[in-house]
Amino acid sequence: MDDDGRYRDGRSDFIRGAKDIAKVAKKQVGKKVGRSVDKMADEYTKRSYKRFEEEDDDEDYGGVPGNDAGYYRNDSRANDDEGHSDSTEGHDEDDEIYEGEYQGIPRADSGKDGSIDGVTAAQAQQFRDLSAYEGERRKDQEELAQQYETILQECGHGKFQWTLYFVLGLALMADGVEIFVVGFVLPSAEKDMCLSEPNKGMLGLIVYLGMMVGAFVWGGLADRIGRRQTLLISLSINSVFAFFSSFVQGYVSFLFCRLASGVGIGGSIPIVFSYYSEFLAQEKRGEHLSWLCMFWMIGGIYASAMAWAIIPHYGWSFQMGSAYQFHSWRVFVLVCALPSVAAISALTTMPESPRFYLENGKHDEAWMILKQVHDTNMRAKGYPERVFSVTTIKTVKQMDELVDLGDGAAWHQKWRIKLSTLFHQVWSNFLTIFSPEYRRTTYMMMAVWFSMSFSYYGLTVWFPDMIKYMQKQEYSSRTKVFVKEKVEHVTFNFTLENQVHRQGEYFNDKFMNLKLRSMVFEDSLFEECYFEDITSSNTFFKNCTFIATLFYNTDLFKYRLVNCKLINSTFLHNKEGCLLSDVSDENNAYMVYFVSFLGTLAVLPGNIVSALLMDKIGRLRMLAGSSVISCISCFFLSFGNSESAMIALLCLFGGISIASWNALDVLTVELYPSDKRTTAFGFLNALCKLAAVLGISIFTSFVGITKAVPILFASGALAVGSFLALKLPETRGQVLQ
Repeated sequence: MDDDGRYRDGRSDFIRGAKDIAKVAKKQVGKKVGRSVDKMADEYTKRSYKRFEEEDDDEDYGGVPGNDAGYYRNDSRANDDEGHSDSTEGHDEDDEIYEGEYQGIPRADSGKDGSIDGVTAAQAQQFRDLSAYEGERRKDQEELAQQYETILQECGHGKFQWTLYFVLGLALMADGVEIFVVGFVLPSAEKDMCLSEPNKGMLGLIVYLGMMVGAFVWGGLADRIGRRQTLLISLSINSVFAFFSSFVQGYVSFLFCRLASGVGIGGSIPIVFSYYSEFLAQEKRGEHLSWLCMFWMIGGIYASAMAWAIIPHYGWSFQMGSAYQFHSWRVFVLVCALPSVAAISALTTMPESPRFYLENGKHDEAWMILKQVHDTNMRAKGYPERVFSVTTIKTVKQMDELVDLGDGAAWHQKWRIKLSTLFHQVWSNFLTIFSPEYRRTTYMMMAVWFSMSFSYYGLTVWFPDMIKYMQKQEYSSRTKVFVKEKVEHVTFNFTLENQVHRQGEYFNDKFMNLKLRSMVFEDSLFEECYFEDITSSNTFFKNCTFIATLFYNTDLFKYRLVNCKLINSTFLHNKEGCLLSDVSDENNAYMVYFVSFLGTLAVLPGNIVSALLMDKIGRLRMLAGSSVISCISCFFLSFGNSESAMIALLCLFGGISIASWNALDVLTVELYPSDKRTTAFGFLNALCKLAAVLGISIFTSFVGITKAVPILFASGALAVGSFLALKLPETRGQVLQ
């Protein structure tokens, strides 16, 4: 019996020890209901407890106390009057642990109230775990930012960065070209597609809408799948649909192609600046990002020069019957796709951003790229013997969970789940820029981007429209008026332009092989006249009478004859064409291209000044100072009463405001961390395009009415933008977050 007693005492001590160990484990995990411990310990405990339950008749472990006071035991041999185990003495009920819980079995009294408490506790613990995870991730990002800056210092600035500069410059150049394409082709495209004024307006705005969508989508994706890969996809979409748009014939198909082309190029600006900044050390970042902005100017110059050289040459065209026409403006659209194609070809030779790899836990890939940067620069500088000394780089703790799709899942199910997961990741990343940490910065940047874009794009489109309006006014002032003229037996075979004929009489006259431009005949009589091979624009006959008159192969359709009487008159073989509302001759076309060329070239001094001073005076001073000067320059618009004065003011405004844009691009890159950089930049750039659409719509509605409203709108928006810019944090001299 003594041996048996000692055996039973040892067994009880072992049980109590196991319970105490389980209790400590439970406290360490925050009393989570239903959470099991390590599998090996759990299996061992199960086997031990089963053996002890089969053999145990001892009063130390036989009781089944009530739900409020003791351990639960699933043993029918237990006696109701047996007490607690010694191991529970001195412990509170909330700290108790029953033996089944140690095995992962829920407590018997964990019914409704227990399950609710358990869910709450589990959610609280999950929140604590997520907060701790975020804290670790943030700490990793801070350490990575410091180490990454040191590594870039070791790699130096040289051949690799300059090569990447020209490659990404081509992508930015493609964005600059896209802005000008539709505006340059509209005067010619309206003839081929019979565009009404609303259709022309929609075609002008559709590019901005496409770029707005593209900036948001590609910016979000670039933070998830990589800068280089996303940029390649977006540029490919731009190239393909730009190519198709040069061949499609209908208005709707052309509109869709330009929309898709805009969606593709929309990712250029957010990705290019973020991508390039992650290869630049802090003392070079502001300057070289500003130099990169020059390629947007080069894109505008390229588009203006190509339009000037190609579109007026109507001989550069071919026609396949009456259904398919390929005119010179389509050649221009095709040529404008070349920068995007060149950017794709060059980008395939460049690596992904190593900062993106490090943010996503890919150490080896990032190390190889940084070594490539170091070796390329050192060889170019004449130090090939220098060795890349970095061996280990900090990577950021990853929070994504793997989704097991299973081997039996169909391919479309896998893709659907992958795309759904990617969408949720992008959306979640977008929402974080409105988290308390970034909310103030994001709202301030939204206001600055909106005000800058509203005024800049509104004015830059308002300037050419004002110039066109002045041209029309000047053209109208030269209109010749003829009253009560009588013309008999005369053949007109030359161009008639900008004339008004009132109460005239024309008898047995021939109008053959001529163009009628801005001609108006009012209250006139045409008797036994002959019209053959007539091409007209902005020409109308009002309250006229035609007697025994023949119209052969003309475009004098009945909608050009306003309240006219036709007596024994005949129309034969009318031309197919469109009613053009205005004159679009070569001189006007050249003027449009020349004005755009000058306006784009005028930003060159502003680009140079901003690049040289960006790292010296800081981003905020550059942004606010340029905005204030631009605001002041707006008031000079009231003195622009001639065509040459408006062109000069356009150049002045563009040259000053470009410094604001350069500072804003640099500031946006540096205010957000790497895992949110292109997402935030893409969203702000999308907002910029929305503001551009609003600005263009509002400003152009006042053309020919008043100058005061556009001036007040533009100056007010710039003043608000410069004031809010000063409230943003300065990022000069800081490491890239």
